[in-house]
Amino acid sequence: MSPTDILDVSGATYTYLINGQPPGANWTALFRPGERVRLRFINGSAIFDVRIDGLPMTVVQADGNDVQPVTVDEFRISVAETYDVIVQPPADRAYTIFAQAEDRTGYARGTLAPRAGLAAAIPPMDPRPLRTMTDMGMGGMPHGSMSGMDHGSMPGMNHGSMEGMSGMEASPEAEKLQGSVGVDNVAEMPTERLNRAGEGFPAGRRVLTYADLRAARPGGDPRPPSRDITLHLTGNMERFIWGFDGKKFSQAEPIVLQHGERVRFVLINDSMMEHPIHLHGLWSELENGHAAYRPYKHTINVKPGEKLSYLVTADEPGRWAFHCHLLYHMEMGMFREVRVA
Repeated sequence: MSPTDILDVSGATYTYLINGQPPGANWTALFRPGERVRLRFINGSAIFDVRIDGLPMTVVQADGNDVQPVTVDEFRISVAETYDVIVQPPADRAYTIFAQAEDRTGYARGTLAPRAGLAAAIPPMDPRPLRTMTDMGMGGMPHGSMSGMDHGSMPGMNHGSMEGMSGMEASPEAEKLQGSVGVDNVAEMPTERLNRAGEGFPAGRRVLTYADLRAARPGGDPRPPSRDITLHLTGNMERFIWGFDGKKFSQAEPIVLQHGERVRFVLINDSMMEHPIHLHGLWSELENGHAAYRPYKHTINVKPGEKLSYLVTADEPGRWAFHCHLLYHMEMGMFREVRVA
């Protein structure tokens, strides 16, 4: 892997599909001009940026749960996430559904059309996103481009020691993690960026962010959490080792919750890749500034160098998988068990 990689497997290897069909097949959904159409996007592949040129989308559900409608031009969808959108094509013409991979090496494409056999122009892909100092967990540094930068060979940057660049002493937590063979970077200054969709979006488009997601109704459990559970999302990009807190699944004990307990999970992404974290069996209520109207999600995408939190009510007894939904990260260690007893 390149230390500044965006996605592990690119369009050089994958052919991206919509409903099993490659871009050239022109998968088509029919509409009548002026009618409202609900599209459900279910991501089972890579991380995509989705738009329909010339047609705004009103997001009404996230991960199967109603949210207050928000109209956007584009949204980023991570692996296992789902979004329901409403569109209303006004014209008697075709519209291209364009889902470009985050690293801009390929795309999936379909068509909305009033009649079979129509097609619209396929837009060019946007420039490849560039990782920034913020993506390395150095939130106080200038957001300079990191194109071509090998973070594993820079003094003061490898193994989480950023003292030479941030002017900060490494925290005890960072020192503990940086000693692990499965960790090549520790975010000294992780930041919550829920009001940003991520890197790589040209100016002028209204792009969905997690801060936009407000539940349509208050959550069912108003209790505050009784404790916090903090986990670092860690990896070694050169060796392709992934885990929570520098440990792979075979080295980690289960996370034990008491039945009925209310807890807060805090995730800190120490790596330079996005991780869609998926908890089976229990809903995750993302703390995004909407108080009782926190959106319920089953998968939460954590950007590089980001820190975020969500509340969980342990209302379903059992042994539940908790993992990154980039399955090659899960297979290489980013997997834990959450046990509700």
